[in-house]
Amino acid sequence: MINGEFSRKGVAHMVLFISSIILFNSITFKMKKHLTKNQVVHIWTFTMVLLSFFDVYIDQIYEGYWYFEKGIDWKNLCAYSLLIPPVNVMILNWYPWLKKLCYLALWILFIIVYENLALLPETWGYFHYGWWKFRLSLILDPILLATLLTYFRWIRKIEKS
Repeated sequence: MINGEFSRKGVAHMVLFISSIILFNSITFKMKKHLTKNQVVHIWTFTMVLLSFFDVYIDQIYEGYWYFEKGIDWKNLCAYSLLIPPVNVMILNWYPWLKKLCYLALWILFIIVYENLALLPETWGYFHYGWWKFRLSLILDPILLATLLTYFRWIRKIEKS
């Protein structure tokens, strides 16, 4: 399949991807919101920008991992804009200001399990490792969540001032 070309094979290996987009966005937009619209927009935008920068280096330049196929692909934009941002909105919407470590550990576990599901062969999976290893996700996922949380705290501080 050529990058950007839509075919039957392209749809077949997007089962988990498409169903996840539908599920994550449905939950995000139907859940009781503890976030303001402004916070949701900030989280969504921050996630897209962070993913774009991070993935340009890891995916495009160093070929550490990639979605669907190596190289620039329009489907990556769906991951950046429709798959991962709603998960970050859910994480911050339900963030307990008490018992933080347990809550974040459960989300990291969810992210790791989901990443492994996305690594399944075609029909279900759409994610591929190059030189990237599972242990790197175990190290970087908490750092990325801490970055997201720090950004969120900053946005809340700005809103209060």
